[in-house]
Amino acid sequence: MRSIFPFFLISLMLTACGTATPQAYSPYYMVTIPENATATATPFQPDAPTEQTQLSPTIQFTATLPAPTTTPIPTIPPAPAQPTLTILETPAALINAPESLVYLLLGSDLRPGSSYRTDTIVVAAIRPQDGQVSLISFPRDLWVNIPSVGLQRINTAYQYGEIYDYPGGGPGLLKDTLLTNFGLTINQTAMVDFDGFRGIVDALGGIELPVACPYTDWRLISPELDPENEDNWTLYTTGPGLVHMDGDLALWYARSRQKSNDFDRGRRQQEVLRAIYGQALKTDSISNLPQLYNEFGSAVKTDLGLNDILALAPLAFHLSNADIRSYYVAGDLVTSWITPGGAYVLLPNTEAIQGMLMEALQPSPVQEQRQTYTIEVQNGSFYDDWDTLAAERLNYAGYETIRNTADHRQHAASLLYDLSADQNPQRTASILAVLGLTERALVAVPDFESDVDYVLIVGNDYQPCFKPAELTP
Repeated sequence: MRSIFPFFLISLMLTACGTATPQAYSPYYMVTIPENATATATPFQPDAPTEQTQLSPTIQFTATLPAPTTTPIPTIPPAPAQPTLTILETPAALINAPESLVYLLLGSDLRPGSSYRTDTIVVAAIRPQDGQVSLISFPRDLWVNIPSVGLQRINTAYQYGEIYDYPGGGPGLLKDTLLTNFGLTINQTAMVDFDGFRGIVDALGGIELPVACPYTDWRLISPELDPENEDNWTLYTTGPGLVHMDGDLALWYARSRQKSNDFDRGRRQQEVLRAIYGQALKTDSISNLPQLYNEFGSAVKTDLGLNDILALAPLAFHLSNADIRSYYVAGDLVTSWITPGGAYVLLPNTEAIQGMLMEALQPSPVQEQRQTYTIEVQNGSFYDDWDTLAAERLNYAGYETIRNTADHRQHAASLLYDLSADQNPQRTASILAVLGLTERALVAVPDFESDVDYVLIVGNDYQPCFKPAELTP
């Protein structure tokens, strides 16, 4: 399964805007921009450790640690009505997942001679024996204990490791930061810059991205224009539908956040990851891995060798989007907080995050059960590609899908035909809930000779937008 790793990592970048001409607004949907949507500023250069945030005594961790115990030391006095922070002098309890291969995928505005941040941090946990993958997005403003540095944003750990010659450099310190705070052991890492990302996406012929929720944000009209001049920016909208994206457009979609936030950006990054993998399979790019590896090797900093990739390349063909689970360090897993210095950060709910990580690194029995049933999706609506959007939604929930042609494109209402032999009401209710449909959409017609268990006809009433975090099996 490690062969899918290059196609995951190249989609993790966050800088620069695209050059494609904005598409016209679709006549059949309305985009509403939240009034309170703002960007979250982060210093470009990591803050120097202060006396308040420095650990005492100084500690350093490597990838091989005995199972530790957690011992708190005195807390930092919080501002009034704010949560209490605790610095841990010993790392969190290790998460035991020996059958998982865990990779750290990073996106950065890395440029020679300049400072940079790893604003994209995604963990890919691959379980070859079970044929399952979990993608876990960490927000850049997560306030963590960085070994030998102290409390800082997680997106600064990599550069601290480079600046201060930490063992293993930037990757070593970021790996140890995840180990210290959450007990998560990383096997290998990769970091890609935005130029390499654009080139690789274009080398794949672009990607076909199912955009379920319409997205609007500011986009530089042309990369040659001065980004400091506000007249060079325009509001750009994409979706809903199956959108063809070249490297520039995919980069914009994965990194922009002026009209949203880092949590939504994590969702879009994972959408791009899935689309790149799908395009790599469709274009048979896996057979050209040596050429791609050599051509774009300078754009990716990784300890993953070509031989590692080629050895497991055949396994990639057995992985579908239904085998990929999506997780996000968001919601109840974090708490917004203002540091004594006035910086906006996110405090981790360590216990909850560890629970999520343990779930992500283990096989999902629900996912395995759901993949024993196949749902055929037909587009009976006026809107192009809504069958693709519905199929992607079912894939996020762990259901295998196939697509077929509907009898016509004038269905006013969506219908779910239950052809299964057992007519299990709980399973059917789960599928309806995933699709956002009510029981009125159900048509029970057992068919013992059918090759599929369900047929979904997407009608004009279908609402394609959904939250992936709510569908993880």
